[in-house]
Amino acid sequence: MKRITTVFLAALAALVAQQASALEPGKPAPAFALNGPEGTIKLEQYQGKLVYVDFWASWCGPCRQSFPWMNEMQARYGKQGLQIVGINVDARAEEAQSFLATTPARFTIAFDPSGVAPRSYGIKGMPSSVLIGPDGKVLFEHSGFRPADREALESRIKAALGTVK
Repeated sequence: MKRITTVFLAALAALVAQQASALEPGKPAPAFALNGPEGTIKLEQYQGKLVYVDFWASWCGPCRQSFPWMNEMQARYGKQGLQIVGINVDARAEEAQSFLATTPARFTIAFDPSGVAPRSYGIKGMPSSVLIGPDGKVLFEHSGFRPADREALESRIKAALGTVK
């Protein structure tokens, strides 16, 4: 009984620690190193830029709506320091490739079939996005994507670009 209690308490402590590591504005964003079409994609390589990390999956309907908007944001604000990184969470690469064939990305894509990055970011649904400042700290997070979100998200990006040197 004592061993079961010890195991239970250890599991409970791990769960509490995991919940405590959820994203908080002003805290450092969790690092990641993931495979992409052109090699390894690491969050740290974008230090000094405003990074919009978007978690997506091939089965996600709203992701099909968010990709054209993210393409537009990357084209409009990339020269001012915005870098969009789309992290795909499909377990099968061919599903992600099929999505990208019909819904192309004009921003950086990374693949995380094991789901390590979304777990470290506390992601609960697709799509979810996190805006990370040039200092590597979380500015805000957003779940879902609706056409009505476009203006508010773009306003956040424009305001945060003022911090990019």
